[in-house]
Amino acid sequence: MNLSKSVVNCSIELREEDMPFSRWFASSPTPLWQRIKHDPYYRLQSISEVQLAIELGIRIDVNRATMDDWLRLPGISIHQARSIAALTQSGVQLLCLEDVAAVLNVPASRLESIAPILQFCYYDRAIAPQPMNANTAAIEALVKIPAVDLYLARAIVAGRRLGKYGNLADLQQRLNLPPQLTAELLHYLRFE
Repeated sequence: MNLSKSVVNCSIELREEDMPFSRWFASSPTPLWQRIKHDPYYRLQSISEVQLAIELGIRIDVNRATMDDWLRLPGISIHQARSIAALTQSGVQLLCLEDVAAVLNVPASRLESIAPILQFCYYDRAIAPQPMNANTAAIEALVKIPAVDLYLARAIVAGRRLGKYGNLADLQQRLNLPPQLTAELLHYLRFE
């Protein structure tokens, strides 16, 4: 019985000791703009926070962004961030929002809200190709892709024995593709 009183008193004392700190913290929270500007790991929660980041001069260089940079953006998963960072770090150049959408395997319209924070060289695309599933396409279909010869098509199909390709970065790593070739495959392959 005496022990339980001391436990209760101890917990009361801890709460009282924490009060001055919590009062101080509540009275002077870090403003949102300071967290966005100075915390490189702060994940933007909404489009309005993306707009605030833009006003503060924050931009993400698509071709030099790290996984942490990509994770700051709302709607980007850790798997997507890892994939896109792996590609750009290996030398694949992304030149427009459509390139990022192709890497992430999402429609470009889904990324339009974060486009102002991204830095690109924009250009017009003539005709968007109809991408084929790298996990199911036959050799005959794969050789119709301009950058794919018979040898590469066979290697893509043979690589499936190890399991489905998760994304373009996975395909590049498994087949040891050079960055230029990988960049040429961006809009021709999807991964389902």
